[in-house]
Amino acid sequence: MIGVIKAMGTTFKTALRRPVTVQYPEIHLPLPERERAFPLLLWDHDVDEPFCTGCQACERACPVECMTVTMRDNPKQKEGTSKRRKIVDTFWIDYGRCMRCNICVEVCNFDAIAMNNTWSGIERSAYDRRDLVMDMDELMSKSMAGQVTRWTPDDGSDEK
Repeated sequence: MIGVIKAMGTTFKTALRRPVTVQYPEIHLPLPERERAFPLLLWDHDVDEPFCTGCQACERACPVECMTVTMRDNPKQKEGTSKRRKIVDTFWIDYGRCMRCNICVEVCNFDAIAMNNTWSGIERSAYDRRDLVMDMDELMSKSMAGQVTRWTPDDGSDEK
């Protein structure tokens, strides 16, 4: 008899508590700060050019070879408005192949790649796999709009 009373007490406690589910497509829970989504390129607002120099370190380190990077001479360096001799010419990432390992962010010498830690960076789906191949304009759009922060190792804070 005591077992039945304990079971009924557990049932009533569970029935009276608030639900733990959320209506997912409409409501999003906050993402953990260190959540890994897909990589993005960062834009240098001071010089008005990407941080990426096209050195291909990320492409060589990628275990699934989902990146393609080429570089070119920087025209702003000849004008004297930039200190970077080389700049990225083309940059593609195939999000359909990317396994979000964060290696490209770690090996980048110029801190030019960051992980898109927003829901738009996590919720990626397409009917055609070719729609998951992102070019340089798509990869830099969030950074150019100021929606992705850049981590600075000196103080550990984020800057826009």
